[in-house]
Amino acid sequence: MIELPVIGNEQFAPRERADAARNRARILAAAGTLVAEHGIDEVSMEDVARAACVGTGTLYRRFGDRAGLAIALLDEQTREFQNALISGPPPLGPGVPARERLRAFGEGYLDLLERHWALMVAATPGGREGAGVHVLYSTHLAILLREAAPQLDAPFTAEALLAMLAPWHHVRTRHDLGWSLDRLRAGWAAMVESIAP
Repeated sequence: MIELPVIGNEQFAPRERADAARNRARILAAAGTLVAEHGIDEVSMEDVARAACVGTGTLYRRFGDRAGLAIALLDEQTREFQNALISGPPPLGPGVPARERLRAFGEGYLDLLERHWALMVAATPGGREGAGVHVLYSTHLAILLREAAPQLDAPFTAEALLAMLAPWHHVRTRHDLGWSLDRLRAGWAAMVESIAP
């Protein structure tokens, strides 16, 4: 049996010092405000440190680089989606056939991409998504595919489906090709129908 990793669950994380927790909250609040006002591409680590009233060294030690900061901001934005996959109401969560959950996953993820594509691109330098969250999504899809389409290689198909939802691919389809969100939703639904009739 495969266990889904829990992303963003701080229950098992080491306890954070109170001052470190305050710094983290202040940094994320400042970064979130700057990104909302100017876009992630226009915000530097120095801008965030200045707005959060912390040293640049503190920011780099805490988050590593701009991609690490973007991942932390995304964690705040995507935690609800991740939790819904595991224990939320259907159709995203358990309680309906796997085919319906596959369709709901794509629709929900497309909504996340639409709202947070710039952050998601910044969090995936070189096109590589964070390992933890990618494993969660890939494992989730593979489990659903084993039920809905047992004739397929579930892990391969899960990775192929996730490639269709990669942030860089979303930018290309929405901004370079000009495809509508409705077209992407319909394409995902058609793909699910074709592999899990």
